[in-house]
This record gives sequence, C-alpha cells and structure tokens, in this order.
Amino acid sequence: MLNTVSTDDAYVNGHVTFVAARIAGQVSRVLVDDNYRVRKGDLLVQLDREPYIVQLATAQAAVTAAEANLAAARAQVRGQLAQTRASRFRVQHAIEDVNNQVANLRAAVATLDSRKANLQLARANLSRAESLAPSGGISKEELDVRRQTAKVDAAAVDQALQAVYAIRVSLGLPTRPPGGHGLADVPADLPQRFSVVRQSLGELVQSAAQYGFFPATLSASPQEVLDVFQKQDPESNLERTFAQAPAIKQAKASMLQAQRNLDQAELNLRYCDVVSEIDGVVTRRNVNPGNNVSAGQSLMAIRSITEIWIDANFKETQLAYLRIGQRVVCEVDMYGRRQEFKGRITGFTMGTGQTLALLPPQNAAGNFVKIVQRLPVRIELTDYDPDKAPLFVGLSVVPYVYYKEPPTGPHAGDILQPFASLPRAAPEPKP
Repeated sequence: MLNTVSTDDAYVNGHVTFVAARIAGQVSRVLVDDNYRVRKGDLLVQLDREPYIVQLATAQAAVTAAEANLAAARAQVRGQLAQTRASRFRVQHAIEDVNNQVANLRAAVATLDSRKANLQLARANLSRAESLAPSGGISKEELDVRRQTAKVDAAAVDQALQAVYAIRVSLGLPTRPPGGHGLADVPADLPQRFSVVRQSLGELVQSAAQYGFFPATLSASPQEVLDVFQKQDPESNLERTFAQAPAIKQAKASMLQAQRNLDQAELNLRYCDVVSEIDGVVTRRNVNPGNNVSAGQSLMAIRSITEIWIDANFKETQLAYLRIGQRVVCEVDMYGRRQEFKGRITGFTMGTGQTLALLPPQNAAGNFVKIVQRLPVRIELTDYDPDKAPLFVGLSVVPYVYYKEPPTGPHAGDILQPFASLPRAAPEPKP
C-alpha cells in the first residue's frame, strides 16, 4: 500500500521472569508444571520449613535474652547514676567541711587571742598585788587568788593554742605557720586541694566515667568538675543521662541486632514459599520434590501474556518515515487466517541488530561492502486481549505503519522518548 511502510522481519516479544529460590533448602512440593497459567502471588514451589522454624525460635529466644540484658543494664546504670550523684554531693560536702574547719580555725584563733588578753590582765593584777604585799596593802589570801588566776589563764592560753594546732593539723597545715603569716591564715585554694576533697573527687570521676562523663582535664579543680557535671546534667534528666551510658548503648545495640536477626529469620521462613511475581505462563520448569536448591538458583520461568509487544526490524532506508505515535496494523497467521491487531510505535532501539550482537563484526581488512542495516522498532498493541486471542513470544508478524497519518498519543512525532521520571539516588557520603 502506498500510504504504509511494512516489513516481514517482525516478531512478538514479551517479558520473562525467572523464578529463583531466595534461600537454600530442600524442595518439598512443586505445584505447577510447564504451560500452567498462574496469577501474581500464586504459590509455585514450597521448601522444607522445619529448619527455618528452628532458626526462628532461636532468634526469638535471642531477642528475649537481649531484652533482659537491656533491663539489667538499665538497673545497673540506675544504680551507678545514684552512686555518682552521691559522690557529687560528697565532694560538695567535703568542700563545705573544709570551709567549716577554716571558720573553726579562725574562731579558735580569736579564742586564743581572748585567752591571751585574760592572761595578760591576770599577770598585771598579780604584779600589782606582789608590789603591795610587803606594805600590807593586800592580804595574803588575795595574793594567792591572783596567783591562781594567772596560772589558770596561762593554762587556758595553752589549751586554746593546742586547739588551734589541732585544727591546723586536721586541715593539713603545719602547726606553726611560716614567717609573716598568722595562725588563722590558710591558702585560698585549700578547699580545692584538700586531701578528702580530692579523694571524693576521684570517686566521683570514677563513678561518672561509667556512663560517659569525663572532666575537661585531669588536673581540673573540684569546683570546675562540679560545674561541668552540672552543665551536662542541669535538670537531672535521668532518661537523657541513661541514653549516654555506654552499657545502655551496648545493650540497645545487642537488642537491635537480635531483632534484625529475628526479622531475617521471619523473612527466611516466608521465603520457603516461592510465589509468582507476575501473571503469565510457566515455562522451563527444572525442579522436582526432593531437590536441594541454593539461594538464587533458577527453578522455572514465567512469560507474561499481557505485557507483550512487537519488535519490527525495519530497514534503515525506511526509518525516514517512522515516528513515535504512528498507527500500526499487525497481521498474524497464527489462527488460520490473517488476524489483525492494532498498535502504535512507542520507540526505537538505540542500535542495529548487528551492533547489539554478542560479537559485533569488525571489518578492518579494507574490503568494506555496504549492507543495508535493520533497526528494531517497538510497537505496542492497543487492542490486545489475551483471553480472546493470545499471542506467543516469537510469532512472526507483518506490521503496516500508516506513516502518512498524523501520529497521536504520548510523545507523538518524536524519535527519542523524553527522560523518564525516576527517583534520584541518595548522594554518596563525602570521605
């Protein structure tokens, strides 16, 4: 016909899905054979489920054990956290004790000064009494009282001095201060470097290290450590502190791993049922009950009878007239007469059959002879009903393209289809 372009080099083509086992196992049942027509989701092959039931029970037990370990870790960390907070308050209490001892020292020094003043007064009174005694200006009894008062005040001064010495020794200071310093003088940083405070600080750092707390430097003062501790836990948020504990993180990771192993065991048990992923017809069955199959091993193939098309190999000299969207009438001899199917061109293969061959020819001898090439053109059927007149892959077809009619449908008149709307892959992480 003058208004069509045709070729007798055209064939029916279609999708084929290879059915493979996702797990290794022994085949217990095969429910289909070649030429069976199946729907998507139909059960095709069953593998022995018993080994995977045992694996599932083992994975469930591992999850239970991981949950128990997490609960134990939470209880342990809760106790560690309580101990840490107690250590924190012990540090504060130790600092307060040092400050209290310093105050007691200053009070004792004040008492010593008062006793010294009393002793000085008592000695002055005794001296006056002794000067009056020869002339009879004071009785002997009064003189003895003043002598006794002076001795008592001297003893009181010694007692107060020993009390000052005791407090200084308890603060780690020498009994007698170096030259230029009084008994009440103490270093300004004494509360921060006192031995009991440092001991309490070590207990705090050791306890807090179990859930990820460390001071900025090992030489930090107790007050600096307390400030950092307060900054990390300003509101005493127990759950947030729990989340930072390495023991909790480790237990959670173990539970997550056990849960994923359980998910995999459940998947493997489901994979014992091999089902069809498409509607179609079974071909190339190569599995029988009792066979041991490995993961990925092909068991059969399913050819779709709905998702089919025509691959028409037109000569390169005919391509000038062909565009996407042109109407096509395909003639098939399968039913004893010419059965016509309507269709439209949907695309052109990016290469001739010669270039797409497994071993494309290379002519480097210089005796080149031009041969007219053929390019596969894809034709989608528009009125195809597989229940009424099914087509089978490989059947010969004679397509007639009405190139003089205006093309219709999506991308009509184009040679190349536009870019497909596909999801973008996630960017690769930077090294």
